[in-house]
Amino acid sequence: MGCGFAKSDQLKKRDRETSLLVPAATAMRAALLIQRWYRQYVARLEMRRRCTWNIFQSIEYAGEQDQIKLYNFFGYLMDHFTPASSERNLISHIFRENNICRNVDWERYFCYKSIEVPKLYSGPHLSFPITCSNAAELVEAFKNKQQLHSRYVLQLLGETWRLLRILPNISQISTCHSKEITICGDLHGHLEDLLLVFYKNGLPSSEKPYVFNGDFVDRGKDSLEILLILFSFLLVYPNDVHLNRGNHEDHIVNLRYGFTKEVLGKYRLHGKKILKLLQKIFSWLPLATVIDNKVLVLHGGISDTTDLHLISRVDRHKYVSALRPPKRKRQNRSGMTDSDLEDDEPTAKPVDSSRRRVHSLTHSSSTGTRHEVQRRSLQGLNNRVTCSVEEELKERRRQAGLSQSYGDLRNSLANSDSDPDSGELLEAYGDEWKQIVDMLWSDPMPQDGCVPNEVRGGGCYWGPDVTEEVLRRHNLTLLIRSHECKQEGYEFCHNRRVLTIFSASNYYEVGSNRGAYIRMGPDLVPHFIQYQANRATRALTLRQSVGRTERSALRALREKLFAHKSDLISSFQEYDPENTGLISLGHWACAMEAVLRLGLPWRVLRSQLVGDTLDGMLDYHLWFRELAITEPNTELSNASLLETMYKHHSNLETIFRIIDTDNSGLISFEEFRQTWKLLSSHLQTEISDEAISDLAVSIDFNKDGSIDINEFMEAFRLVGGDLLQNEGDPH
Repeated sequence: MGCGFAKSDQLKKRDRETSLLVPAATAMRAALLIQRWYRQYVARLEMRRRCTWNIFQSIEYAGEQDQIKLYNFFGYLMDHFTPASSERNLISHIFRENNICRNVDWERYFCYKSIEVPKLYSGPHLSFPITCSNAAELVEAFKNKQQLHSRYVLQLLGETWRLLRILPNISQISTCHSKEITICGDLHGHLEDLLLVFYKNGLPSSEKPYVFNGDFVDRGKDSLEILLILFSFLLVYPNDVHLNRGNHEDHIVNLRYGFTKEVLGKYRLHGKKILKLLQKIFSWLPLATVIDNKVLVLHGGISDTTDLHLISRVDRHKYVSALRPPKRKRQNRSGMTDSDLEDDEPTAKPVDSSRRRVHSLTHSSSTGTRHEVQRRSLQGLNNRVTCSVEEELKERRRQAGLSQSYGDLRNSLANSDSDPDSGELLEAYGDEWKQIVDMLWSDPMPQDGCVPNEVRGGGCYWGPDVTEEVLRRHNLTLLIRSHECKQEGYEFCHNRRVLTIFSASNYYEVGSNRGAYIRMGPDLVPHFIQYQANRATRALTLRQSVGRTERSALRALREKLFAHKSDLISSFQEYDPENTGLISLGHWACAMEAVLRLGLPWRVLRSQLVGDTLDGMLDYHLWFRELAITEPNTELSNASLLETMYKHHSNLETIFRIIDTDNSGLISFEEFRQTWKLLSSHLQTEISDEAISDLAVSIDFNKDGSIDINEFMEAFRLVGGDLLQNEGDPH
C-alpha cells in the first residue's frame, strides 16, 4: 500500500506541474500578441502623425512660396512700369530704402515726448536707462495681459535701434565654467512659450546669457510683447542677450502673416510709427552668433557659397527686406541721391514724377535669347504712351509671363537692362544678397549638393557635404539653426553636425509639437529641455493628441481642396472622357497632386478624404458636396470671383494691407478695384469691373463708400467642418 500511495502522490504532483505550465505558455503567447498589437497600433498612430505633419508643412510652405511670387511680381512692376502707372504708385512705398527720414530728423519723426501717459493708465511704467527690474516688471505685466503705453513702446524701440546700430553682423560670445548659454528657436508670437522658458530656465542676466535665433513675430497673437521683452533685456544686458534676425523679421512677410495687423490693432493711433521703427530695427538685427569660435548659430542655414568673412562686412541695414536686393543710390547733379529725393521728409509727400527714376529700355541685341526678346517687347510697349494703364499692365504681364522662382528672379535682374543700375546692382549686391537670403531662408536636405529651395521659394536646400565644407572652412564644429518646426522641438541631421531648434510649441495646432531650447556649456555639448506650453495638451493621450491635430490638418486641407474646386473638376474630367462623373481612386490621387502640388501621399490620405466608393470608382461631384465646407453667406453670384477669393485669400489680404498706406483698416471703392486689378494681373485672369463693383457693394454694409479690410476678409473665409467618420480615429 505504501507503494500505491507513493505512485498516487507522484501523479498528483505531475498533474499540478502540467496545470502550471499550460497557463504560463498561454500567458506568454497572449503577451506576445498584445505586444504585436500595440506595436502595430503605435505604428499606425505614427503614420497618421507623419501624414498630419506633411499636410501642415506643405500648406505652410505653399503659402511662403505664394508670398515670394507675389512680391516678385510687385518688384517686376517697379522695375518695368512707367512711373505714372497707378498700379506702380500703389505699391511703390514698400520698396523704398530704409530711410523713412534722415538720421538727423529721426528723433523728430519718432518722437515720443509729445505723447502723454494718462493718469488712468494702469499698465507698466518704464524708466530709462532701463533696469533689470523694469524688464522683469514688463514680463509680469504681459503675463497678466496688460499693455504697454505707446510712449514707452516708442522710447524702448528708439533705444533698441541706437544699440543695434553699433553691434556687429556676427556676434561673438564665449562660455565659462560658471554659466551655460541658452539658445531658443522660433517663437512666432507665442508669448506663453517664452514665459515658460523663463520660468524653467530663469530670466536673462549676466549669469544666464541667451541667444534668440530669429522669427520672434508673425502667426502668434503676442509678437509685439515678445519683441518688447527681448529688447528690454537686450538693453539691460547687451553682452549677454543676443538676437539673430529671422526670415520673418521682414516688413513684407509681416503683411501676410499677421504682425502688421497685430500692431495696428493694439496701437491704432501710433501703430504706423511703431511699424516704421520696427522696420528699421529688423534691418539692424545681427545675422548670426558664434559661440567659442566653434558653434555657428543662425536662423535658416548655409549654402555652398556661404562666406562668414563676407557676411561680417555687409551693410546689413540696407536689406530692409531680404526678398529683394537694395537699390544703388545714384547721385544727380545736385549731389542728392535717389533715396534722398524719394524719402527726404519723415512725412509722406507726393513725389513729383520728374524726380522718379524712369527705367530705360534702350538695350537691344542681335542675339535672340528669351530675356532679350522680352526686353525688346517691353521697349516697344514703353513707346506706346497713349495706351491705358490697364492695357499696359495686361500686355506686359502677358508677355513677361512672370512665373519667376527665386533663382529666375536673380537671373532676370542680372540680365535686365530695364534699369540702368540693374547690372551694377547685382555686381555690387548680388553675392551678399544671396548670402543673406541663404542665411535666413535655407533648409538642410539628406542628399549631398546645394539646390534652390523651390518649396519655400527662397534660399536653398543644402546637403551634408556642404555642411562639412563650410564648417571645415571656418574651423567650426556645429551649426545650430531654427526655421523649421520639429515635432520634438529639436532634430539633428548631417551626421549630428546640424541641429534644428524650435521653441514654439503647439505651432500648427494644440498638441502638434513640443517646444525646446538648448543649454550649452564650455564642452559645447547641447542639452535639450522640451515642453508643452498648453496645459490641456499634457493631459491628452497619444491617440487623443494625434486625433486632434489630424482633424485640424484635414480641415485645413479640405478648405484648400474646395478653393481649387474648378481646377480639380477640370483635372478629374480629363480622366473621365465620357462624363460619367466617376474616376478611379488612382486617377483621383494623380489629379490631386497635379493641381495642388503639395507633395502629399494622396493614396495614404485617401481613406481620410474619400468616403464610400462604387466598385473603386469615385463620384467626384458628390465628393465635393461631402467635403463639409461652410461657404460664406453672400448674395454674390459670380462663382469665378468667389473661387478666386477662396483660393487667393492670403494674397488678397496682403495687397489690401499694402494699399492701405494710412493703416486705417479701410480702403475706398477705387482702391478696392485697384487691388483686384493687381491680383488678376498677377494671376493672369480676367475679372470684370462690373463683378468687382458688385462685390464692393455687397460688402459695404453701412453704405459709406469704404470697405473694412478685416470684415471683408472674414466675410469670405472658408470654414471646414470635421468628417469624423472618415478620419480613422478609432474609439
